[in-house]
Amino acid sequence: MNYVEKLFANSEGKSSKKNSGIKSQRWAILSISSIPLVMTLGNSMLIPVLPILEREMGISSLQSSLVITVYSLVAIFLIPIAGYLSDRLGRKKVIIPSLFITAIGGFIAGWATWKMDNGYWLLLVGRALQGAGAAGAFPIVLPLVGDMFKSDDDVSSALGIIETSNTLGKVLSPIFGAFLAGIIWFLPFLSIPILCAISILLMIFFVKNPKKKDPQPFTEFVKTVKEIFAKNGRWLYAIFFIGIIVMFVLFGVLFYLSEILESQYNIKNLKKGLFLALPLGALCLSSYITGKLIKENQVMMKWIAFGGLALLGGTIGILGFSKELWYLITVFLIGAIGIGASLPPLDTLITANIDKKQRGTITSFYSSMRFIGVAAGPPVIALMMKNFENMVFYLLTGLSLAGALVILMAIKPTKKGA
Repeated sequence: MNYVEKLFANSEGKSSKKNSGIKSQRWAILSISSIPLVMTLGNSMLIPVLPILEREMGISSLQSSLVITVYSLVAIFLIPIAGYLSDRLGRKKVIIPSLFITAIGGFIAGWATWKMDNGYWLLLVGRALQGAGAAGAFPIVLPLVGDMFKSDDDVSSALGIIETSNTLGKVLSPIFGAFLAGIIWFLPFLSIPILCAISILLMIFFVKNPKKKDPQPFTEFVKTVKEIFAKNGRWLYAIFFIGIIVMFVLFGVLFYLSEILESQYNIKNLKKGLFLALPLGALCLSSYITGKLIKENQVMMKWIAFGGLALLGGTIGILGFSKELWYLITVFLIGAIGIGASLPPLDTLITANIDKKQRGTITSFYSSMRFIGVAAGPPVIALMMKNFENMVFYLLTGLSLAGALVILMAIKPTKKGA
């Protein structure tokens, strides 16, 4: 049994007797998994590079945080449009052009840092283009996976693998980004077109578009989406809110740790990447295990997500007690387990309970919410570190516990539905 077969052997569950099960689609799932991996690398690997960017381009920490924020801000507004287009045109017809746009944006950002003396604003333009491309890439992966399988068990297992790929990107990104920056500081930007090209080729050769029914007329589609929110608004809005919180806390703490490691411990380049990768590795493993456990049990999904947010809130609450290096890394590692546990249940709840015709649009709203957290985390923490550093962990703790409370109050699933 080769490595790929081993990876998917335990993901089949009851679907092993069906041709449409996980095993028969293993190369497609691996190819699709490259998209969140590439998108995460294209954004998160810049976090350890931001202090270098500040020195090389003569900009402030707030300006450097905008390199992350502008990417996410553009994506927030374009993701719902991309989701709608994917419902109308097909998933691959949106994903592949979006990867091309991401590659172009990466090249422009790389050119601005490589060839220009005052290229900050062109760098932001390139990052905005990357955000536009990202809007039509990773967010469309969730409905694409939902379209590929009939069994909810298969969907939850596949989404667990996808979310693991996303978190694996977060693990690799500080190491990869710091390693490339250690060679030439702007190399992380120029690596993005190469990564996108690999993902494009995998999508072309290994992923088939699921058979698409005739799309609804636009007016009927809008009416149906309104009905979905009228019927399911309670738990949908709850998941949207939690998506914002989880990404805000994750990227806020990563930005904080990146700044502390360099400013107080003089830990730079690859060594800093390795330190940041420790909690992200725990997040990745937690996400993978959770995706394997939850299957179709939506009651379990609720309680795992609740426990993950509660664990996150508790650990962030004590994170500010000390700035000792190993204390910071260890405590956030435990909190990252909570983040990893909460993400696959949220993905599966929102994917399994929405009809395929509207799935791309509804999941795109969820992806937009996650990008709000990514966009807001670094600049908010940068401002607070400058003026109200002692309040950082009160804010992050309060948000995490608020997310746990929302799960407890607003998400009331049975095993058959949310």
